Amino acid sequence: MNKITHGITATALALSAVFASGVSADDKVLNLYNWAEYMPMDVINAFEEEYKVTVNYSTFESNEAMYAKLKLLNGKGYDLAFASTYFIDRMIKEDMLAKIDKSKISHFDELRPGLLGQPFDKANDYSLPYVFGVTGISYNNQYVDGDKVTKWADLWRDDFNAQVMLLNDVRDVFGMALKAQGHSINSKDEDEIKQAYEYLRQLRDNVVVYNSDAPHVPFVTGEVTIGQQWNGNAYMAQQEIDGIEFVYPQEGAILWMDNYIIPKNAENKTLAHQFIDFMYRPENQAKLVEEFGYPAPNTRAAEYLDDELKENTTIFPNDDVVNSGEFTDDVGEAVKIYQKYWQMLKS
Repeated sequence: MNKITHGITATALALSAVFASGVSADDKVLNLYNWAEYMPMDVINAFEEEYKVTVNYSTFESNEAMYAKLKLLNGKGYDLAFASTYFIDRMIKEDMLAKIDKSKISHFDELRPGLLGQPFDKANDYSLPYVFGVTGISYNNQYVDGDKVTKWADLWRDDFNAQVMLLNDVRDVFGMALKAQGHSINSKDEDEIKQAYEYLRQLRDNVVVYNSDAPHVPFVTGEVTIGQQWNGNAYMAQQEIDGIEFVYPQEGAILWMDNYIIPKNAENKTLAHQFIDFMYRPENQAKLVEEFGYPAPNTRAAEYLDDELKENTTIFPNDDVVNSGEFTDDVGEAVKIYQKYWQMLKS
């Protein structure tokens, strides 16, 4: 869910060269569509070398942008894309995705069982987990007494005036407020969503910035001292400065998962399957953890991690955190209610 925008990449230039030379792109180019800086480049380079192909890595800034682009192109132009849980059910219902042939995924049996069989795709016919993570609270212990930060409601404290960052994500922000009010993050009840909106209005004096492009940066630069955070970005901030902590809120954390999807009319489905399986190799899964601080789906990734990383509680939440949290699901037509109050909140 890290969404920093790239410029033109070397692989994009290489793609142009393929077309310019008149060589067919079939089975020569794998077109990926993902958030920016969300995949280890050395793994991509290794795939290019092993399979003698060019990977064209294109980026989007949100699930909404990804969905709109694939809808516009009728599933063409990209061989492999990435989507969060709450968009996949919608895309399946709208016949936007190709089935994934799990017999071609040799590492499928090594995946964490708890990530599979989710309600949005119960048989994992159309999606497979890429990475998963948790939305919680991050703070700088040089300015904030961590003993007093245990729950979402703490962000509303008066002593955090003009110090709070929120993610620029409607479901994360409203999910936090709904949890703090004792509701599900997937509520479709307008009264509950309105209650969350009114609660969030009370937080406005504390909020300095909404950031989902690089949400660890405001902590690193000192722009904020506390706020919402994805656990992987908290880990990234911890690598840059001392004092960054991460809390799993008592009311329950927001769980999310990004997934591989193959657009229905993708031209290079074979390459897409090969790339998924390549990424699932345990050594490549470990590189995901090391670079981005998110848990990898393959249970064998731990074999390639040092003890310090394996024991890092920011990266790896315990079972109690997972069991008390909720995955963000599709809320159907209620998304319009969220968007209405989101616009009102930010206006």
